Amino acid sequence: MSALVQTSQKPAYVAPVQSFSKRRVIAFIAMVFGMFMAILDIQIVSASLAEIQAGLSASLEEISWVQTAYLVAEVVMIPLSGFLSRAFSTRVVFVASAAGFTIASLLCAFSGSIGEMIFWRAVQGFIGGGMIPTVFSAAFSIFPREKQSIVTPVIGLVATLAPTIGPTLGGLLTDAFSWHWLFLVNVPPGIAVCLICWAMIDFDEPELSLLKGFDWTGLAGMGVFLGALEYVLEEGPGKGWFDSEVIMIAAAISTLGGLVFFWRAFTVANPIVDLTAFKDRNFWTGSLFSLTLGVGLYGLTYLYPVYLARVRGYSALMIGNTMFVTGICSFLSAPIVGRLSTKIDPRLMIGLGFIGFAAGTFQASYVTKDWDFYELLLPQILRGVGLMFCIVPITSIALGTLPPQKLKNASGLFNLTRNLGGAIGLALINTLLNDRTDLHLARLHESLSWGHTKAEETLANLTQAYATLGSDAELAALKRMALLARRESLVMALGDVFFVLTIAFFLLVPLVFIMRRPRPFGSNAGH
Repeated sequence: MSALVQTSQKPAYVAPVQSFSKRRVIAFIAMVFGMFMAILDIQIVSASLAEIQAGLSASLEEISWVQTAYLVAEVVMIPLSGFLSRAFSTRVVFVASAAGFTIASLLCAFSGSIGEMIFWRAVQGFIGGGMIPTVFSAAFSIFPREKQSIVTPVIGLVATLAPTIGPTLGGLLTDAFSWHWLFLVNVPPGIAVCLICWAMIDFDEPELSLLKGFDWTGLAGMGVFLGALEYVLEEGPGKGWFDSEVIMIAAAISTLGGLVFFWRAFTVANPIVDLTAFKDRNFWTGSLFSLTLGVGLYGLTYLYPVYLARVRGYSALMIGNTMFVTGICSFLSAPIVGRLSTKIDPRLMIGLGFIGFAAGTFQASYVTKDWDFYELLLPQILRGVGLMFCIVPITSIALGTLPPQKLKNASGLFNLTRNLGGAIGLALINTLLNDRTDLHLARLHESLSWGHTKAEETLANLTQAYATLGSDAELAALKRMALLARRESLVMALGDVFFVLTIAFFLLVPLVFIMRRPRPFGSNAGH
């Protein structure tokens, strides 16, 4: 790894310094807060789905769409936002996104049925998705390079902290007030963000000429491709993947939409999404790292609550308080990472970040049913610090070395990879978790069916404990034994998933040698 520090490569393109003022700093802070709300709302409902389900009289399958609808809609808007920002300007697109997100949040809170809730969540995700990549592109277009060591950790912290604290904040709001406040909490800050951004943003001018010959076919293809793909990834594990006719149809539709989208992207003069950024070595490697980072960010945010809820029996609020360790570690390490980014090769930081990720998941692979807060402490610390060591240099290398004219489109694509990484990771994690749980359960049943001294002793003790039930004591003991076997199977499956993630994170580390070393943050050469 030390060779990375000494490697000398031709410096990548460095954008010229833009005019820099307090006005733009205020505008950027407001934009970051808007992005925080948009990312937060992906996870803020996850700890309160039961309360929403009861309040709207929804079925178990219907309530899952409160989260799925947001994700499906958001993943379509993220790559589209680059084109819209170029055509209408950052100011118009961001303020419209913030206003639409705020209105949709209000309408989610006042939904009277699950159908209304799903519709407005989709609107909220689609419109709000325009805020996220706009912030990333603005960070690299309005701030001079010597300020990137401050700005990049800020947006990196928001991108990682928001989904981590989402369940905690959602649990607090629901316990203190009601589930309606999961959405009402967005309204006052949403109005403030709109007013500040409309008054302060002056980063660029609209290019309305881009609307001539707008590629509606490409837009339709992209929407179908990404929307159907997200549906397949979200619903596939629960429906048995291609055993389900619905999943097969969705996969076919996604494939057809993808063919149309890529055909248009490579043949029309003004495509809806410019894919030429992937010709840049730093961008495509950074996007691959971002994809894997999405697995670590969203996948582990899912895995730990599964263990805490289904094995330890924690409430939503207890889970949030336990998971908050990752957020604290990310917050505390952000300024350290910002300072280090001016001193050492960012590729070295990426390698260390993924090694930290791998170390945390490797330790978690030894999980048992008795693990509690303190056993999970070190894996969460490694995850929180690893997140910041990864996302800051990845963002800097992938976006900070691109020409200004490519930033808006590239920012959308870069953020898309992180979201897709989360969706792909969750789908694979759920599938592996289900398969390994069934495998371990079958093995336990097989070993117990031949007569196991410890099992027979446990069954006898349980039967005695349920003696007050009379003739039903043995049946109750058998049911309890079955639940214990399923719990043990789940714990072993969780260990298997953590180990697979360890291998995935380790295997990605050598990719840092492919990336070009960027110009140091403090360098003004070439400005």
